[in-house]
Amino acid sequence: MKKININIFVLWMIAALVLTGILFAQEPYRRGTTAANFLEIGYGSRGNAMGDAAVATANDLESCYWNPAGLALMRNNEVLFNMQPWIIDINTTFAAVGLVFPRLGTFAVSFNQMNYGKEDVTTLVMQEGTGERYTASEFSVSFSYARRLAQWFAFGGSAKYVNSNIWHVNANAMALDLGALVNTQFFSPTGERLDGLTIGMSISNYGTRMRYDGMDLLQALDPNPNIAGNYDNVEGQFRTQAWELPLIFRIGMALYPLVTPNHRLTLEVDALHPNNNSESVNVGGEYKFTMPSFGSFYIRTGYKGMFMQRTEYGMSYGFGILMRLAKLGLKIDYAYRDIGLLGSVQAYSLSFVF
Repeated sequence: MKKININIFVLWMIAALVLTGILFAQEPYRRGTTAANFLEIGYGSRGNAMGDAAVATANDLESCYWNPAGLALMRNNEVLFNMQPWIIDINTTFAAVGLVFPRLGTFAVSFNQMNYGKEDVTTLVMQEGTGERYTASEFSVSFSYARRLAQWFAFGGSAKYVNSNIWHVNANAMALDLGALVNTQFFSPTGERLDGLTIGMSISNYGTRMRYDGMDLLQALDPNPNIAGNYDNVEGQFRTQAWELPLIFRIGMALYPLVTPNHRLTLEVDALHPNNNSESVNVGGEYKFTMPSFGSFYIRTGYKGMFMQRTEYGMSYGFGILMRLAKLGLKIDYAYRDIGLLGSVQAYSLSFVF
């Protein structure tokens, strides 16, 4: 009975992947029609190095971003810190903590932020600056939970609060992330389910709209400029339009063509269907070399944005080190991404396992 259920689920996932491929021809792509787009740049050095192809293989705190179901695969508690300097001196950070309760599941809290820095305030009259400076930043806080519902199936979800701020104007939203993971015995070189074809799926940022509001939208106006003597400095406020969050549907499959006690090769392909751009495919790979009594060393590469129209994304590279001492562990990960005309970005992650 379990085998029948697995086959039905696999067929359903493959059908969804085919449907996603059919959607590649649909236009328009609604570029520039969502708010809080920092939610879609990708957080986590491992996933970044693999070309953002991580929905089926994320199994640590990076799962908070890629696929919350991956938290169910964590065996130990973990704390993660990630820094990713973005283009034009924009800084992004990601931090998370996860606690594993064997009988209940995995609980995690994550925080990611984008800081745009400070800019001079200018007007038409004072184009060199008024002497003031304004700031802009965005952040989200997520509470995640994941659990294995069966030995071959894991499910997870996140509830998040999103905030965007530009000087004295801000907007807020609430959103949900949902994800699932399925382990099969297909193409397993060892015959074990954990080494077979893995299928992952996630829906990110399904939530309310964001509408900016604040004192910077207040303006003095004359209700009727054609009549003299009435109020000519009434306080009015601009009402901005509400914007959707960047909704992303991801589905991916991972294979492990090489599995030995000391070596493991992972290959993954993900298909993405966003609500504000054309569909695309990300591919990535990871080679893991395990050194007994020390830990593991990782080499990663990938390509982001295949089949996407007008993309500046491309190749990515990275490496990682996991050092273990009894039940304690220290992970260091690095990623380099090419963004075409915009240059390149790098990501650095530090994790403590306990």
